[in-house]
Amino acid sequence: MEWIDSLKRLSDAFGVSGFEEEVREEIKTIISPYVDSLRVDTLGNLFAIRKGKGNFTVMLDAHMDEVGFMVKWIDEKGYLRFAPIGGWDSRIIPGHRVEIMTRAGEKRYGVIGSAPPHILTEEERKKPIPLDKMFIDVGAASREEVVEMRIKIGDPLTIHYPFMNIQDGYVTGKAFDDRVGCAVMIETARRLADDDLDVDLVLAFVIGEEVGLRGARTAAYQIDPDLAIALEGTIGADMPGVPEESQPVRLGRGPAITVADRSIIVSRRIVTALEQVADDAAIPYQYKLPTYGGTDAGAIHLTRAGILSGVVSVPCRFIHSPTSTMRLNDFENTVRLMRNFIVRIHEVLKQ
Repeated sequence: MEWIDSLKRLSDAFGVSGFEEEVREEIKTIISPYVDSLRVDTLGNLFAIRKGKGNFTVMLDAHMDEVGFMVKWIDEKGYLRFAPIGGWDSRIIPGHRVEIMTRAGEKRYGVIGSAPPHILTEEERKKPIPLDKMFIDVGAASREEVVEMRIKIGDPLTIHYPFMNIQDGYVTGKAFDDRVGCAVMIETARRLADDDLDVDLVLAFVIGEEVGLRGARTAAYQIDPDLAIALEGTIGADMPGVPEESQPVRLGRGPAITVADRSIIVSRRIVTALEQVADDAAIPYQYKLPTYGGTDAGAIHLTRAGILSGVVSVPCRFIHSPTSTMRLNDFENTVRLMRNFIVRIHEVLKQ
């Protein structure tokens, strides 16, 4: 499957919020054969455009950015202190390898450390380590050595583990939230490449979702679509210790249609149209349980005079970690749903 290589390239690319350049260049290279034009706006959003017939514009949205950190201090002994960019669970941060992007675009590496448990009190060992007690060891013995490595305050970094197959049909990698959504849009564009569309299709790969839906808001204002669908990698929680009624989505059960989350209550018109497309094509799907999370649709549907918006997600376990996991059949069925939805959009929205 060609799209697995695309997902690998996007997952492995560096793209902390505010520093999405490497991801954007990968997307431009991969998607350019399948669209009529590409444009990058002032904030760094990438628009890939397919012109169609008629007078109806559909916006598909996925965010390029991933959660990460930023260097906030370099101490005299060469250790880095860091601040979070986006939402992290502090329990999973210590002990990981990090990738740091310098001003010159060079990558440096280090390890997130903290005081070893052997010297902590019993009470301290019971609690998660506060972020301000962690540091990054880049192998330097002084601040001067860090400067020689060209690492500066303000440089972004993220925990990095490479994309890999765990077994047939099951993959892991970083930043599936939301490189999975980006890959769905690319593969949807590829499968629509030979179709005569009766809508204009704008694929918006946006910046800054993890720090406040920033790119989606400005992208939607520019595109001014008649309808928008945000594509996400979302909270797969089908695992030990989580009751079924608290599992937002489950792996292996197909794309998740959002009915409501913390940022939007989706129009019943959109939900019904997606259901009809999936039912008619025998595409398995599930509902993302309300009201967990939020997506770019929260900003999009409030833009200008309001935009009819929905959300479709690929279930992924362990998002906002360096080892997200996903089943390939969920991805494939999400692409099938989006392709069929675009082709039938006027028909299914008439109801």
